[in-house]
Amino acid sequence: METTQISLQFIFLLIACTTVRLGASDALFYESFDESFEGRWVVSEKGDYNGVWKHAKSDGYDDYGLLVSEKARKYAIVNELDKPVDLKDGTVVLQFEVRLQNGLECGGAYLKYLRPQEAGWKPKEFDNESPYSIMFGPDKCGSTDKVHFILKHKNPKSGNFIEHHLKYPPSVPSDKLSHVYTAILKPDNELRILIDGEEKKKANFLSAEDFEPALIPPKTIPDPDDKKPEDWDERAKIPDPDAVKPDDWDEDAPMEIVDEEAVKPEGWLDDEPEEIDDPDASKPEDWDDEEDGEWEAPKIENPKCSLAPGCGEWKKPMKRNPAYKGKWHAPLIDNPNYKGIWKPREIPNPDYFELEKPDFEPVAAIGIEIWTMQDGILFDNILIASDEKVAESYRETAWKPKYEVEKEKQKAEEATPGLSDGLSGIKKKVFDLLYKVADIPFLDGYKLKILDLIEKAETQPNLTIGILVSIVIVILTVFFRILFGGKKASAKVTKETSSTVAAEATNNQESSGEKEGENEKEDAVPRRRSTRRDN
Repeated sequence: METTQISLQFIFLLIACTTVRLGASDALFYESFDESFEGRWVVSEKGDYNGVWKHAKSDGYDDYGLLVSEKARKYAIVNELDKPVDLKDGTVVLQFEVRLQNGLECGGAYLKYLRPQEAGWKPKEFDNESPYSIMFGPDKCGSTDKVHFILKHKNPKSGNFIEHHLKYPPSVPSDKLSHVYTAILKPDNELRILIDGEEKKKANFLSAEDFEPALIPPKTIPDPDDKKPEDWDERAKIPDPDAVKPDDWDEDAPMEIVDEEAVKPEGWLDDEPEEIDDPDASKPEDWDDEEDGEWEAPKIENPKCSLAPGCGEWKKPMKRNPAYKGKWHAPLIDNPNYKGIWKPREIPNPDYFELEKPDFEPVAAIGIEIWTMQDGILFDNILIASDEKVAESYRETAWKPKYEVEKEKQKAEEATPGLSDGLSGIKKKVFDLLYKVADIPFLDGYKLKILDLIEKAETQPNLTIGILVSIVIVILTVFFRILFGGKKASAKVTKETSSTVAAEATNNQESSGEKEGENEKEDAVPRRRSTRRDN
């Protein structure tokens, strides 16, 4: 029986492998990043695109991708296709994976599908001005949270390329798992956007309801030379010109007056102050009148006042003035000269044209040109295909197994008992509080080290408890030095205090590559964190 089961499993595995090979043969372009990207992808040397790309494994899974390795950098890299892909005829599927391993609070993770180099660009000079046909993928910063789909389309009348943005695009998944983004361009002008194989948006390229601005211009436009007549009255209501202010209308009457009928409540303590010196307070022994000034006891609420209607000098309260009417204004009436809101007349649009289907420019290269505040963005399994089933097979064989492993790992981490489970529920509040603590003035000399420890606690959940304890020890040490030592905190932090947890982190890493990255962090000068606190 076991032999039969093993044989069936082998057959299913063989079928799956065959499916992948067949899918690869049907792909117009496919990049798995199983091997180093060098030689196939060209890193831009233009301007300030100094972000370092790395060939790296997905966190917790034995699969390689193209990694954004540094924070707060501009990145640009491009791969020129062996043959341009025509988008005008037939179905075209654009698909790729992105894993935001450290989240995405401000930055992009989209792809640009570039026009041929004849349009005016070079691989080593690839930048944000390089002409593309389509831009597709997640983007998130501030109020922006969407999966872009932007089409650059040439106006046949003017010859200009116009950016047409998909209206109401889907939002970006907020977790740190691998997600696969798919755009399906159909020959009947239909566009479908899928996330993890699930349709999130359907649109029509020629519909003004789906793209802004619309690909087909309006037939008429407002006449730019038409001017509003000088006697055009847009006021729907006007003050009644025949209205007269009544003789008894007093504009100077105050809104409130003293309530002359009010009587002081019985038991009011006129001679008792509302606050008194704290009888239990005493002058500190180390108080120096010359340096600190004359000592005064702190004030507390007079306990006698709580047993009486009130204390101190009694005054008659204020009440609303019944004679108050405020500023007089003539009542509004319908304007007999009202002509409505003026609009310029409509004239035929000189740039109008008919269009049966978009005039797509061919895709000759795939580029990633982004600016991001986050590191840990991993691109993988970039695909261009002419068959939806090919894209589906890649999702099932390349993405889904990886996603399931990541999801189970996430569930296991969230289900961990003890303090780690409590931290997972209030993680954001805890770290927000720690960032506020780091801003306390008497900790200025230790601020950079504390921020560095907080960042380690956020990015390395297995060390969170130890790091939090280290932060508390640093804060208590400074506090007791100030309280009992009578001196301000030194601006220097001992290496033993700040490096203990870093050493533990090195010993607990899962791979040698992570060890090297941690050692580099120990030697580097701590940088001010600019992700959550500054955005």
